[in-house]
Amino acid sequence: MTFDLFVGIDWSGAKGARHKGIALFACKKGAGVPVKLSPPDGKPYFSRADVAKTLVSLSSAQRVLAGIDFAFAYPIDDKGHYFPDLPADKQPSSALDLWAMVEAVNAPAPDFYGGLIWDHPDYGPYYNAPSGRKGARFASRRRLTEQVASAVKSPSPTFNCVGPAGVGTGSLAGMRLCHHLHSQAVIWPFMQDKSANLHLVEIFPSYYFKKAGITPVNGAQAEIGNLNKALAFYQSASVADDFVAAGPDNDDADALISAAALRFFAAQSAFWQVPAQASREGWIFGLESDKTAP
Repeated sequence: MTFDLFVGIDWSGAKGARHKGIALFACKKGAGVPVKLSPPDGKPYFSRADVAKTLVSLSSAQRVLAGIDFAFAYPIDDKGHYFPDLPADKQPSSALDLWAMVEAVNAPAPDFYGGLIWDHPDYGPYYNAPSGRKGARFASRRRLTEQVASAVKSPSPTFNCVGPAGVGTGSLAGMRLCHHLHSQAVIWPFMQDKSANLHLVEIFPSYYFKKAGITPVNGAQAEIGNLNKALAFYQSASVADDFVAAGPDNDDADALISAAALRFFAAQSAFWQVPAQASREGWIFGLESDKTAP
């Protein structure tokens, strides 16, 4: 598949209307270094709704591949269900059903926030939630894509919503975003309409740095030498010597390298070939796999 624009997005699941931790960088075909996108209407920071509007706007007249760093779904093949032991009438049977359920539970919360589910009587017990709310059914489950990624960099369990590596909070907000955009975009690998202008894929910026030989701890990935080494790995031009990665966790560096990695991986057919299991659990874009896996 060919695209005109590649957008790397460092995401946030935090409460609030605007988020210092959200960053967007974009690049066109070729080798140009990704550039930072600004929030609309002169706002200081993006809201999650702003991200959705920006992606729809960017893709109105061009083909856009956008990568966002949250888990698009939960493990299912390990236990046969996203939420083992719940009755069938409360059990999402597909990723689209999962997104709809997360939206329904969290609908009262603004800007795609997903934390209301932690207090839900049926689904809440599956999460390790803030303020000591570790559910009785929480387990450190891993999707196949996370098992494959662990050979380079291991992601946090998707039901974990605590700590700096806790991907769960951002994933809940992201699933609401997926529900919001699924009629306007292809959300890969769950949907396969190649004619749509907007394609969304799951990304893992720390994996991209580690794959390029950079260990992303203590802000090392944002140091100019390391950042440019990683950009060169993904066949991108360098940032200027005075580049400073903004954001509470060097979020600009994560979004920037993700845009370059998206462009690099998208041109190679191997990275679009994933096991059937990925259509139920999702897949981190840029991971190669044994395509014969169940």
